[in-house]
Amino acid sequence: MGKQGMAGHKTFRSFMIQNKQLAEVARGTRIADLVFKNAAYVNVFTNQVETGDVAIAAGFIAGIGNYQGRQEIDLQGRVLLPGFIDGHIHLESCLISPTEFVKAVLVHGTTAVIIDPHEITNVMGTNGLRYMLQATENLPVDVFFMLPSCVPATPMDESGAYLTWRDIEPFYQHPRVLGLAEMMNYYGVINGDKTVLSKLAAAQKKGKRIDGHAPGLGGKELNAYIACGIGSDHECSTLSEAKAKLSRGQYIMIREGTAAQNLAALSPLLTPPYAQRCLFCTDDKHPNDLLNKGHIDYIVRQAVQRHGIDPILAVKAASLQAAQYFHLDNRGAIAPGYLADLLVVDDLQNLQVQQVWKKGVCFYEGGQLLSFNTPSISTRLDQAARRTFHIQPVMEKRFESKKELGIIGLIPGEIISTDNGLAKHIDVKKDILKIAVIERHHNTKHMGLGYLQGYGLKSGAVATSVAHDSHNLIVVGTNEADMAVAANQIILQQGGIVVVDNGQVIANVVLEIAGLMSDVPLRKMNEQLENAKMQAKKLGVKEGIDPFMTLSFISLPVIPSLRLTTRGLVWV
Repeated sequence: MGKQGMAGHKTFRSFMIQNKQLAEVARGTRIADLVFKNAAYVNVFTNQVETGDVAIAAGFIAGIGNYQGRQEIDLQGRVLLPGFIDGHIHLESCLISPTEFVKAVLVHGTTAVIIDPHEITNVMGTNGLRYMLQATENLPVDVFFMLPSCVPATPMDESGAYLTWRDIEPFYQHPRVLGLAEMMNYYGVINGDKTVLSKLAAAQKKGKRIDGHAPGLGGKELNAYIACGIGSDHECSTLSEAKAKLSRGQYIMIREGTAAQNLAALSPLLTPPYAQRCLFCTDDKHPNDLLNKGHIDYIVRQAVQRHGIDPILAVKAASLQAAQYFHLDNRGAIAPGYLADLLVVDDLQNLQVQQVWKKGVCFYEGGQLLSFNTPSISTRLDQAARRTFHIQPVMEKRFESKKELGIIGLIPGEIISTDNGLAKHIDVKKDILKIAVIERHHNTKHMGLGYLQGYGLKSGAVATSVAHDSHNLIVVGTNEADMAVAANQIILQQGGIVVVDNGQVIANVVLEIAGLMSDVPLRKMNEQLENAKMQAKKLGVKEGIDPFMTLSFISLPVIPSLRLTTRGLVWV
């Protein structure tokens, strides 16, 4: 498949010039642009820490040995690593723009991420893809794409778009598109659903990777799923499940994100013979985690310090093996011909990032992030992304119902729910609250109503436009009046998270980009989000219940057992 992310932008002549320069520097007949002197570096091919001068030219590693450069950096006592790669993340989950996301992860040694823009495409369709491609162009972290496979996630959803294989097929021509993202509809795969198989076939015809998403699948059904070309899985929660999938040829993405942490269960895979088929991913990463824990570097440290994994094997899972799986043939190693995407750490136990280099340019050093240009987004796409609420203000009486409706029961620390029977009205003493999901993409005026138990709210209402996977407007409250205020505030500002009490907005996080993200810096986003959580907790939201993440999954009709969509309650 060639060297992805490189061949799409270079001419024949530019390759000739580049190769001539690299060969001359490698032979020692031309001085290097940059040399890391006395570098103790991780050789991901020999599984050893080796020492030598690492010479850089034209953004690539030219050679390792004894070299001179126009710029020389003595790494005596420090360790040089290949840049880290996140194998699967929904960038929108960070709630910040792609530029702000790159600022957040670059300082942690991440030089490439593979994203699934599933969230924004459920809101904006192919315009969401175009927006994200433009918003990630020429950033100092390479942002690669897997095309969303399930928009909407199920036929029961009312999302902003419905994407067939024909809709996404043209995007495979883009040099940063690597394949088809997580195929969540494993039932459709193994039972031969034509709409599902057509998406797989289109990716296979292009020679692209197909990612998996099949929690708990085993036996002959797993065989059928993998036989259709699905090469990875990031949903393994037990070692036995991961080994079964790996034994059938899948790569295992060991996920350690905000909503799901599987490293503890799967860390034994980071030993021979399994380690060579493992890579790291975060899936989702919320602002507080990015600020206080880190990104892929956090997973590597946890693997080494908490689970006793060989640091070199952990580094390989964070670099080479991700690059190999995605056919990013010039990344993930320190060797001639590889991109100079590098990080300097103090040692292989603490793994504290001191410098980050992208294509031979330093973007982070001494705690300081160097500035870089923000990508240009077309006016049409930018306006479209900031006008995704096609809905009129909601009157209080629309939340009223005289019918008995189902009660969705919450389980602390989980996103699954229980069926808690029926209710006819709000009963705060019994923790029975009103909940609604309002369609916001096409002005259908559809609203699903139900009740929620286990959330704990004693007063007011909470609303959010982050509502997986269709991202309609979801609101829960102790009274219909506050529910209307919360919903209308989100409609007014084109997205966000709102906490209301006695008719007043007491906390507000504006998510003006597709109702999912904001332009504000990560630290400010985190402050706003943590304040909103605090206000929701003051109104009674229980410990063990994330006020907003919990709500965001209530509307996803693929998680047991009771969910609420714009069309009403669904038994999963």
